[in-house]
Amino acid sequence: MNRVAPGRFLTLEGIDGAGKSSHIEWIADFLRARKQQVVTSREPGGTPLGERLRACLLSEAMSLEAEILLLFAARSEHLSAVIRPALQRGAWVVCDRFSDATYAYQGGGRQFDPERIRRLEEWAQGDLQADRTLLFDVPCAVARQRIEAAGRSQDRFEAEKTVFFERVRETYLARARREPERFRIIDGTRPVEEIRARLETILQEELSQ
Repeated sequence: MNRVAPGRFLTLEGIDGAGKSSHIEWIADFLRARKQQVVTSREPGGTPLGERLRACLLSEAMSLEAEILLLFAARSEHLSAVIRPALQRGAWVVCDRFSDATYAYQGGGRQFDPERIRRLEEWAQGDLQADRTLLFDVPCAVARQRIEAAGRSQDRFEAEKTVFFERVRETYLARARREPERFRIIDGTRPVEEIRARLETILQEELSQ
């Protein structure tokens, strides 16, 4: 990891509708109750510039190349302004999506060459990766039901076809199989109290390191 202080970088990943976002503040509160500094953020976004790019990415039609370059522009700013400074002062960073999402959505879902993503990742991030990635996994049909039940207008990713999300999900799971030491898979279909019991176990392990 490319940093000089004992901060921890925790990312939450999963397809739209997996339920990950509903646990971020709970995780932050759990860590703060144990005297940890915590910064919560999200991608794309996390900075004023990143949030403007997020709004564009979620709503505007664009080429796949433009989409990926905007994602990495937002990430570069996020790393410079938020993530690296927080880690350097010893804080925990809890982030809703990071580079795994790019491989899953743009590489898997949109079928963009993952080697080109890797080169952009290396340029923008160096060797910085999450210490731990929590992958919230649910069947695509369950995720779709949740999105539709929310009753709000869908962004241009949420509106994609089921086959798109099947590719995204499989890419996530393939990455988890390749890096079992970093990933922890969370069954997002379980009741909230069971999910949080599992999260507590994982976080206690992280705190003990």
